[in-house]
Amino acid sequence: MSYNRIGVVTGANKGIGLAIVRQLTLQYPKSPLNNGSFLIYLTARDQSRGEAAVQDLHNDAQLKQAKALKSDGGQTEVEYHQLDITDQRSLDSFAAHIKKTHGDGIDFVINNAGIALNGFNAELVKTTLGCNYYNTMEACHKFVPLLKPEGHIVNLASMSGHLNKYSDDVQKRFLAAKTESDITSIMKDFVSAVEAGNEKEAGYPSAAYAVSKAGLIGATKALARAEQEKGSKILVNACCPGYVNTDMTKGKGTKTPDEGAQTPVLLALSDIKGATGQFWQNEKPIEW
Repeated sequence: MSYNRIGVVTGANKGIGLAIVRQLTLQYPKSPLNNGSFLIYLTARDQSRGEAAVQDLHNDAQLKQAKALKSDGGQTEVEYHQLDITDQRSLDSFAAHIKKTHGDGIDFVINNAGIALNGFNAELVKTTLGCNYYNTMEACHKFVPLLKPEGHIVNLASMSGHLNKYSDDVQKRFLAAKTESDITSIMKDFVSAVEAGNEKEAGYPSAAYAVSKAGLIGATKALARAEQEKGSKILVNACCPGYVNTDMTKGKGTKTPDEGAQTPVLLALSDIKGATGQFWQNEKPIEW
């Protein structure tokens, strides 16, 4: 069937990703985006986990009480679709499905998929940057042509991506960057410094996840600028959900997943008055 509104959430079978899908379902009816039926693609690498997550939502007492899902008389349908952003074939396949099934375009993508690994060495750095920076931006480039003319892209970054962890010189490079390739050159220099064992001397923290998220914030800003320069009305923003109690924070977070979902959901569903290329936290833009 056809839907009036369509959204995609990556890495959505658990944690913040699943909470984002849940909050989208709850908040859509009163949101400015509400224009009738709503389809959310809950995407995940693993089919059994993704389908189990969809079932969890159907059994969710709050969603049932709100009559949010179509099965309970609501407007929203949640559908699992396989997507592993680190697998080019998976990304291509999902993009082809969207293009074929939703020729008029989709309304938003929330790029939540990411990894946080223990330890610190060159291989771990490459793996982390691969997923959180390179693959996430590749997903952005795949999704931009699939969006409606005023669609939104929301990239889940982190407060660990703040620039206060870098030397003045590296901070200046981040802030002066105009293009995605400018940010990529900073990421490459970080990898080279780690391989040489002198990343601290080069002005970087010894932290793969933090640098990957700083890169993602910078590249998000660059993508937003590129869209503006070609006259596009697509809005591209990065956000920090906060320190959320999930597997990724090993249960140490101070926010619930539902609380962490608020900013990305705001950026997807709300009229953000043309805001683009910004870094958001606690439902408002902040200094990078």
